Amino acid sequence: MSPHPYRLTGPIGARATLGLIVLQVDETVEQDFRRIFTAPDIALYVSRIPSGADLTPETIATMAQTLPAAAALLPPSAAFDAIGYACTSGTTLIGADRVAGLVGQAAATRAVTEPLSAARAAFGAVGARSVALVSPYIDAVAGPLRAAFETSGIAVPVTVSFGERVEARVARIDPASIRDAALAAGRAPGVEAVFLSCTNLRTLDIIDDLEAQLGLPVIASNQALAWHMARLSGAGPGGVAPGRLFAQALPRPG
Repeated sequence: MSPHPYRLTGPIGARATLGLIVLQVDETVEQDFRRIFTAPDIALYVSRIPSGADLTPETIATMAQTLPAAAALLPPSAAFDAIGYACTSGTTLIGADRVAGLVGQAAATRAVTEPLSAARAAFGAVGARSVALVSPYIDAVAGPLRAAFETSGIAVPVTVSFGERVEARVARIDPASIRDAALAAGRAPGVEAVFLSCTNLRTLDIIDDLEAQLGLPVIASNQALAWHMARLSGAGPGGVAPGRLFAQALPRPG
């Protein structure tokens, strides 16, 4: 058998190549990203990182040890424009700078981001300095995120939590329940925006309605992370792109 001649072509991600590191137990963020980035010339590659069934500060801390290995499982021949570590609480406890270092040492990319840095950038883009926080988790996990926002100059006058510690249940929280919590939090005095924390919460389809009801920007972990990666990479959303945040100037598929 003689080999048939062939030619090589460019990468699938002719517009942008994105990487996403997702918790083993997360059922939501990958689906959201595939709804947002629909253009055929935007490549999205996903790796999984081991995570505990219960999300606690202890299980989150172990992800710092396995994050480089998860990043290294992304295609090594791909030239990534941006890689996102899709865990809001994990970034808060590990540290955004450390996350960037751990991912960058294992995968070639122009930029690394995560929901914490993305949320901070999003608050700046919509001009919010006082944010109501909605979290699915126990206070041992939600509290450090509140403190991280306050340290960066973002006031958090109200926090609403579902008190959940079992990660498998987080993806099953009814979006209507998330909406009710966000409405209660967003109507507190002095609130300028609402942040829906956690990449496993199903928030994408309630953002526009919440903004209409509250008259405020509503930022969610997955929305903010996708928006930030779009900014960093030059990849524009082609599908679902909810909220005032995505109304900010971004490249869109031509």
